[in-house]
Amino acid sequence: MSAPEKVVLLACGSFNPITNMHLRLFELARDSLNKTGLYNVIGGIISPVNDKYSKEGLESAKHRCGMIEHALKTSSWIKLDKWECQQDEWLVTAKVLAHHREKLENEHLPQYNHSPRKKKKRRGNEVVPEDNTPRINFEEEPGVRLKLLCGADLLESFGKPGLWSPQDIEDILQNYGLVCVTRCGTDPSKFIYESDVLSKNQNYIHLVTEWIFNDISATKIRRALRRGESVKYLVQDNVIDYIKKHQLYHVPDK
Repeated sequence: MSAPEKVVLLACGSFNPITNMHLRLFELARDSLNKTGLYNVIGGIISPVNDKYSKEGLESAKHRCGMIEHALKTSSWIKLDKWECQQDEWLVTAKVLAHHREKLENEHLPQYNHSPRKKKKRRGNEVVPEDNTPRINFEEEPGVRLKLLCGADLLESFGKPGLWSPQDIEDILQNYGLVCVTRCGTDPSKFIYESDVLSKNQNYIHLVTEWIFNDISATKIRRALRRGESVKYLVQDNVIDYIKKHQLYHVPDK
């Protein structure tokens, strides 16, 4: 029997603010993949969206990254990456995945070979410029696969006409793979069935069900904060302290 394939999980999104449920996605996905005996999750990366992403109420990347840094103090294997939010424009998810695959290939994994795409050759002793790609300790790990981690809402959005490029969806599914954490009561199989591109590529989708129901969402967190209500035990305590210190998510004075 061959050794389990090593996996790094990448989560993209607003993280506005990061909640305990965001962190739980990583834990649930790691448990589920490892239990198959086919995979060994060795790292996780959080990539917050660029400020140019047109979403109402989006806090600045500076503060979203600050909250993520505080939240991840309790994790030994999930790292923050600032590359996406430091670009001059908003990027589609497929480009973010391509960046991380290239960085893993060039900086960490000389034998990184999960994709059918041809590997880029190194040019002499050229040094790759420093950036914020996290230095997770898997330099010696061959054959690591990068997978996109998401919730059921992202999976459902794949089926909405015009929202995603079909080519990008196929690129994400076929060249990386998707790990989707759903909640009990949802029907991800229905999302897949109703989408031609998802149905065609369903073998690249690993579904994980969260049986311990938790309806935490960043939208509800922001609403509670605006109303001066407690969000303790919904987000990390040090994230709450950060929000209070910088007076985030409060209704502006009129």
